Amino acid sequence: MRFVTYASAGGPQLGRVDGDTVVPVPGLSLPELIALGPVGQERAEQAAETALPLAGLRLLAPIGEPRRNILCLGMNYAAHAAESLRAKNQPVVMPTVPVIFTKATTAVTGPTSDLHLDFGLTTQYDWEVELGFVIGKRGKNIPRAQALEYVFGYTVINDVSARDVQNNHGGQFFRGKSFDETCPMGPWIVTADEIADPHALSLRCTVNGVLKQESTTADFIFDIPAMIEWLSRGMTLLPGDVISTGTPSGVGFARTPAEFLKPGDVVVCEVEGVGKIENKIVAA
Repeated sequence: MRFVTYASAGGPQLGRVDGDTVVPVPGLSLPELIALGPVGQERAEQAAETALPLAGLRLLAPIGEPRRNILCLGMNYAAHAAESLRAKNQPVVMPTVPVIFTKATTAVTGPTSDLHLDFGLTTQYDWEVELGFVIGKRGKNIPRAQALEYVFGYTVINDVSARDVQNNHGGQFFRGKSFDETCPMGPWIVTADEIADPHALSLRCTVNGVLKQESTTADFIFDIPAMIEWLSRGMTLLPGDVISTGTPSGVGFARTPAEFLKPGDVVVCEVEGVGKIENKIVAA
């Protein structure tokens, strides 16, 4: 199944995608549906509200108010790790443990929303297409062999990054990753049963129609079971937690010369089998 959250007269509304229509699922947000486990999906399947044309809806981030920060991996594609280290004039050595940071919940915005970015704070906004996944049930110290059982579904994320701010806080990425509207997400959550192999998905990012990133999740350094195993060591993962799995090579700061986003740019991020998001950059 595919779940969306869309704008309605009564506020954000959960819906189940059915072809080119959406069936409203009343009385639940997506985090609430996830927390109910199989019962939540049964309620979605049984929803009998009048279907609405998908094309006529304004889609919001499927989980617009996560219960806590987005959990993110950095330098998790081999080619991106190499380009990043070269750009910083550092030895090209692959990470032996995951590089983990978070993005504030207030960074989350919709799959087609304009991104109102403050160019008085930085002019080094960069693009990062990423596969995101959502945790479906509570777990701690999860063994790698069982980890995929904890995935509810997948989504597309653009981890927009303020590069100079990211690098100006002692190597702590949080602030440079957490400006408002720097985590567009969507267009929906695709449940895990619809993705045969999350480690064989192509990703693409274009800026103004020009291809900037193209790779596959086969280039992961740490696959999704490894991510879940590491993140759950000593820390409980909760239903509805959103995890962003890293970006492939082709980011702006590692190019020669470096390239950054500017007002008027349109960024399209796409993950095979999951979906596509498109956002215009606007000066706040």
